[in-house]
Amino acid sequence: MALDLANYEQKAADAIKAFWGNREKAKQKQEESGVIDQGQRGSVTGGKNLDGFISLILDIVKANGLSHTDIHLTSALVTLPGYFRPTKKWDLLVVHKNRLVAAIELKSQVGPSFGNNFNNRTEEAIGTAHDFNIAFRESAFGKQPRPFVGWLMVVEDAAKSRSPVRNPSKHFPVLPGFQGASYLKRYDMLCQRLVQEQLYTSAAIIATPDDAGNTGAYVELSELTGLKAFVTALAGHIAMEAAR
Repeated sequence: MALDLANYEQKAADAIKAFWGNREKAKQKQEESGVIDQGQRGSVTGGKNLDGFISLILDIVKANGLSHTDIHLTSALVTLPGYFRPTKKWDLLVVHKNRLVAAIELKSQVGPSFGNNFNNRTEEAIGTAHDFNIAFRESAFGKQPRPFVGWLMVVEDAAKSRSPVRNPSKHFPVLPGFQGASYLKRYDMLCQRLVQEQLYTSAAIIATPDDAGNTGAYVELSELTGLKAFVTALAGHIAMEAAR
């Protein structure tokens, strides 16, 4: 049976529209209340910015054979045991017949500051996956097949995220590929390596300009880290679980 990608391109465009629209609403709400967050924080603290992508993931799960499975989104139900720490809250969990089928993180970043945020996101992604994988090895989720572990990143497509960045390293040179790489390129390399090192089943990065609230425009950085690769891997994993 062919995989059903649930018209992901149109739904991703709708998710991008909602992403920018919700950010703007949150910013306006804070301005009206007279409470202004520093920098871009006012458009982030409203939350719900990536709900459109959650809807896409739900459609992928339902379309590929698990229409009656448990999909958890609320804070109390997305907690998993860890190995280096007691627990970790994910953005979305898929549980079928008491088996963990998928655990997914959704993240975003907009300017003007990309440097520190990139480092924080990188450390968070690596640490989360390493903790999860050892917990799985130690049967923290019971004896079961390996779940789908996904990481999806939405980044503002802007001059500062596309411009070459210096990589000072006084004692030793940085590894090839990072030299002069923009933040978007760094995210692309990060996603590729997260999968290459088997930290995640799939990791995706998409870039969208801040005027995409009306168009839903976004671009993929590479075939390996594109949204199509992500939803295809997820659909395949869900179909395999449904066939068990």
